[in-house]
Amino acid sequence: MLGRGLRVLGRAIRTEPRLFIIGAAGSSLFGLLVIANSYVVGAVTGRVVVPAFTEHRAGVRELAVIAAVFVGISVLRVASIFGRRLGAGYMQFALQARYRRAVTRRYLALPPAWHQKHSTGTLLSNANSDVEAAFVPIAPLPFAVGTIVMIVAAVVSLFFTDWVLALVGVFLFPALFGLNYVYSRRMSPRQIRAQQLRGKVSAVAHESFDGALVVKTMGREADESRRFRVHVSELRDALISVGRLRGAFDPVMDALPSIGTLAVLLLGAWRLQSGAITVAEVVSVAFLFTVLAFPVRAIGWVVAELPRSVAGWERVQAVLGATGDLAYGTATTPGTGPAALIFDQVSFSYAGGADVLHDVSFTVPAGKTVALVGATGSGKSTIASLAVRLVDPAGGTVSVDGVPLPELTASALAGTSALVPQIPFVFDDTVRGNVTLDRDGIDDDATWKALRMAQAEGFVEKLPGGLDTAVGERGTSLSGGQRQRLTLARALAGRPRLLVLDDATSAVDPRVEAAVLASLRDKDAGASILVVAYRRATIALADEVVYLEDGKVVATGTHTALMASEPGYLGLVTAYEKNDEVEVQA
Repeated sequence: MLGRGLRVLGRAIRTEPRLFIIGAAGSSLFGLLVIANSYVVGAVTGRVVVPAFTEHRAGVRELAVIAAVFVGISVLRVASIFGRRLGAGYMQFALQARYRRAVTRRYLALPPAWHQKHSTGTLLSNANSDVEAAFVPIAPLPFAVGTIVMIVAAVVSLFFTDWVLALVGVFLFPALFGLNYVYSRRMSPRQIRAQQLRGKVSAVAHESFDGALVVKTMGREADESRRFRVHVSELRDALISVGRLRGAFDPVMDALPSIGTLAVLLLGAWRLQSGAITVAEVVSVAFLFTVLAFPVRAIGWVVAELPRSVAGWERVQAVLGATGDLAYGTATTPGTGPAALIFDQVSFSYAGGADVLHDVSFTVPAGKTVALVGATGSGKSTIASLAVRLVDPAGGTVSVDGVPLPELTASALAGTSALVPQIPFVFDDTVRGNVTLDRDGIDDDATWKALRMAQAEGFVEKLPGGLDTAVGERGTSLSGGQRQRLTLARALAGRPRLLVLDDATSAVDPRVEAAVLASLRDKDAGASILVVAYRRATIALADEVVYLEDGKVVATGTHTALMASEPGYLGLVTAYEKNDEVEVQA
């Protein structure tokens, strides 16, 4: 653990060397001034205090010089403390900011398949408490480095003063390091478990808050409280275990310098009687051991936090080192206007599972609308994800205008296609902010045009602030249908050449849905459309229908032709229609 912790600190120093040098230099100066101060105190005792008692006199000039020396040392100590704290503080916060940004960038780069394996609460913990924990030892690190410089200088000065008194330091300082080593080994598993439990508590809390509507409507408040209490209790017990060990360690660390001071006084009295040393030297060494107690604690602070630092660092590195990135090419899509989408013998399976798509082949011709129809679990949403390259197929090729999606640049892919998912996500922002996402070239005219095509213009005009109306977290001030239309307007504002709708109008009534789809088919939309459809009216608007069963394309054709030739398709669409009638009656 000590080696792993030192490697973390080494990485931090290499990342912010200038700030570390500032902090370490200030701390080293402080340590040397502590030693100098102890010898000044000894000199004052031997040359001023003792003569004042024995000869009943005190020279004004000598007192003035002593006062000036103490003031000078104090000023330098203030400057050294300022440098130490400035360097340590800036270094710690700079590292935390740097790695929080790195973790966030990594989150954005990793594909949805990776995110599906990790809870949101754990991801929040990685970016927040784990990054913070990784660099907790940075605050006392320069102080600890300065303390080591001070200890080395102190041992050297002790040998110059008296070798017998120096032996006290020779035994004391290794004892301090040995105690820190034992403490680190015992603390390591406790800190690792506590850090893991912090992530678990964060995950459970996020899940409960995110599902507040379900919890309230199902009357599960007490159950969620009990579930949360179990994890919080585990974290409490883990932190108490950490506190117990720290409580046993701290007094021993405080006691060792005091024991050293006592040893110096006893040995010093003996050496003084033998005439080997002077009163000034005894006072200097005793004073030095007295003031060592606090600086030496800095080493303990660093060592005490190393296990927690290692635990946080390894959790952060698990994110930064995660694999599964989608590699992009250098190609762009040729031409403008609606794009053609081609699935050629595409197969796909989720990690560790069976294939959910088997040799799927179909085409969305440029400027046409193709509907995907199939029972739940037939692979429709997976096809929608493949169409915009949220995931890559296990076999076969997905291409746009004849260019395989992996060969496109990231910007070319984003500019060509847009996905409107089943569950709309609305940011805690204004209507304008949600539609434009601060993208270049989308002014208010383009925003209103996108809202009009999504049949959202009417309700936005009625909002108190129009485009400037704040919609709340996840769009809480909007209805489900309004959120879907706002999400659709966001996609349309970017003028994609291929629009993929994954059941994107399920929360709006059939009349509004028909109007939305009719506006999308208008030539002004300028996009080919792949739509996951359930309602018969929606399906009937498509130029072609792709009928899926168990991840396979069973048939393609117009809605009318499939109704006549495919019994399974007829039964499914009829079931959808009956379900819609029941909902309307309800």
